[in-house]
Amino acid sequence: MTLIARIEADTISAMKSKDEGRLSALRMVRAALKNKLIEIGHTLSDDEAQQVIRTMVKQYTEALADFTSAGRTDLAEKQQKEIDLLKEYLPAQMPEEEIEMIARKIIAAQNAAQKDMGRVMGAVMKEVAGRADGNAVKALVEGDVALAEKTI
Repeated sequence: MTLIARIEADTISAMKSKDEGRLSALRMVRAALKNKLIEIGHTLSDDEAQQVIRTMVKQYTEALADFTSAGRTDLAEKQQKEIDLLKEYLPAQMPEEEIEMIARKIIAAQNAAQKDMGRVMGAVMKEVAGRADGNAVKALVEGDVALAEKTI
């Protein structure tokens, strides 16, 4: 079953069970996927659909931070539930140790210095293929590049 078909089936299930919160979030996902389909002009692959959902998670996480800082716990709770629902449709995130191992391997292979940060980040992000948060990868790569420069 494709990711889009799974979302469609879950939407129908949410309608039948009258789960308004879940239904609302799934409708937002379906709308975002439909917009992407119109934008690119062909049926979305699972990877493309996951990228749309990752973008939504990032936006919702930023909104969650805003709601929390504004003291709007009601909106923050709703936003967190939506984030949790969206994450059900994404692959599991890589453990930090595995990301660090990949980063160290790439840094060593490229004999990277601080000025090569962008090249290393690109290679690591390609290797982890959406299974890790970009900010977490950046923090690990920066630390590993700095460490590699000290040992050279």
